[in-house]
Amino acid sequence: MKNYKIKLLIILGLVLSFSCEDYLDQAPESNLDQEEVFSTFKNAQGFVEEMYTLVVDYGTSAHTFQDYIYGDDAYGNRTWKASYLIDFGNLNAAARHRYSYLWNWQGANYGTSNANINNTNASRRPGLWDASLRGIRKANIVISSIDLMVNATQAEKDVILGQAYFFRAFFHNEIMKFYGRFPYINEVLVGEFDLPRPETYKESALAANEDYKKAIELLPRNWDEMPYGQLTLGENIGRLTKGAAYAFQGKNLLFAASPLMFGNNGPMNTYSYDTELCDMAVEAFSGILKLGDQGYYALASWQNYDEVFWKTPTPNSWPGSTEYVFGATGGNTAQAQRFMTAGVDRDFHGRSGSEIVSPTHNFIKYNFGMANGLSIEDDLSGKYGPTTYDPSKPFDNRDPRFYKWHIIDGDVVAPKTNGKHRVAQLWYENSGKFGEHRSRGNDNQPSTTGYMHTKFYPKVDGEYHSKWNNIIAQYIGMRLHMRLTDVYLMYAEALHASKGATTAPASYNLTAEAAINLFKNRAGVPNVHPNIVADNNKFMDELRRERSVELSYEAHRWVDIRRWGVAHLDRYKRKLALDFPQDKSSFTERLLIERICDYPQHYWLPFEAKQTQIYEGFPQNPGW
Repeated sequence: MKNYKIKLLIILGLVLSFSCEDYLDQAPESNLDQEEVFSTFKNAQGFVEEMYTLVVDYGTSAHTFQDYIYGDDAYGNRTWKASYLIDFGNLNAAARHRYSYLWNWQGANYGTSNANINNTNASRRPGLWDASLRGIRKANIVISSIDLMVNATQAEKDVILGQAYFFRAFFHNEIMKFYGRFPYINEVLVGEFDLPRPETYKESALAANEDYKKAIELLPRNWDEMPYGQLTLGENIGRLTKGAAYAFQGKNLLFAASPLMFGNNGPMNTYSYDTELCDMAVEAFSGILKLGDQGYYALASWQNYDEVFWKTPTPNSWPGSTEYVFGATGGNTAQAQRFMTAGVDRDFHGRSGSEIVSPTHNFIKYNFGMANGLSIEDDLSGKYGPTTYDPSKPFDNRDPRFYKWHIIDGDVVAPKTNGKHRVAQLWYENSGKFGEHRSRGNDNQPSTTGYMHTKFYPKVDGEYHSKWNNIIAQYIGMRLHMRLTDVYLMYAEALHASKGATTAPASYNLTAEAAINLFKNRAGVPNVHPNIVADNNKFMDELRRERSVELSYEAHRWVDIRRWGVAHLDRYKRKLALDFPQDKSSFTERLLIERICDYPQHYWLPFEAKQTQIYEGFPQNPGW
């Protein structure tokens, strides 16, 4: 066995991170021999916990914290941002953009080579590409060193190994969902090596699946229940569990089964899935859903839903509530607050360094439907009952989630100042007149589309945070990598693709139809219409729409519309604003930008040219 010199770093007290001091009894930046690092559980866990800091938080890990939504769901007019480059099809620049979480920003030293994994500022840690490669290497070091843990109990060795297997799979998945098929690295690479790309995405996904299965066997249901977890009792929410391994095992398999990956850059049908992989995904998701039935997880109620996103019980604690499955370690308070205010005009919230990214009218129009549970299109069709959508009153009779997660024109946004309430003025006339919270040409602070989004934005007793009332100081918002709602939605998608909407699997007694109705009923809207359930393709559309609403503004959308094989269609390329005069006497859709997205070129990020030139067998992605 090769002996490595390992630099062991004490992880700083990161906002939202767990306490690590008890595990790390070495001096900061100590260079230790491999045998010494793995001589005790505390040292080994200290090395493992560095992998947690390599998990990139999309919401705070870019210098411009508001630029984390890369799909058709938001628009910002800063031409130098990664989201704008993606809209123009320039994925080469976006993949290595110094303000993007895909890469990262290092001040005067652009690139990732000097990034500090323990920096309290998440944007100064490695970006996704570099962090994932580092994480894979660290995981392989742990796996190859497990026999050195002669002073640990079997349970301690199991949890060290379980975390390493999880992270090896997870970090491969992080690269794969943006770059596509990628070689599965299952050893510590030294000297010269050959890593040809696999022929299919599925090949790497199956290798990751084996690691997730091992992690499931080795990880605990809850760290607080284990002797080693007593060292940090009550502070273990951020650590990996059996439930997290089940959830990501299912996600890995569903993604591999999805139309884009199943088509493998060839002919593609948006309704065609690899049903074998879907069955495997359902089995994995069933594992965490059973843990939910045992009390380890639960869907948040409508009344307590804010606790999933920002309404933490105590300052600097983890959000997620009973839905928490896994999240990154976060950053500092200033970063978190800029993320929380990402969808709201700075003039309203008063936080410096913040820029608004506005939800697009097209995303809201096609996904946030009506109070009767139908999409706007289905409601207007008249096929499923009386029409309730009035184009002259587009904000009326909508799904309650539309009002919960958006500010629309006329909403009260602050308490009384100078004797009157401040209300959102999001109107815009072709004559150039506009409300104070609507875009002023190149100024990116007000809304560019006619909407603001508020999913992570504090609102207490009916009052939003504002510069007149510092509500935000009491809370920490965060975008989670995995929460229970996501698990149910992916379970339903995989199950429907394999067995249809109304058949439950042997592993768990819940149909895809019933799973989707959980979320509709939570929001207070009726079940999926029976005629939609009876049409396989129509129900898949409805299932995807429900996912789009529930996970809106959580940085899933760009990956989803690519894996579904729809990103190149006009509906997903045309970003729209909604213009209307102050009296709302008319409403006009206005094209902001038509995204450049061709299949298959713009479905995968391109690798750096040098990466494809190291040796034969590592071809570039199509079109690059």
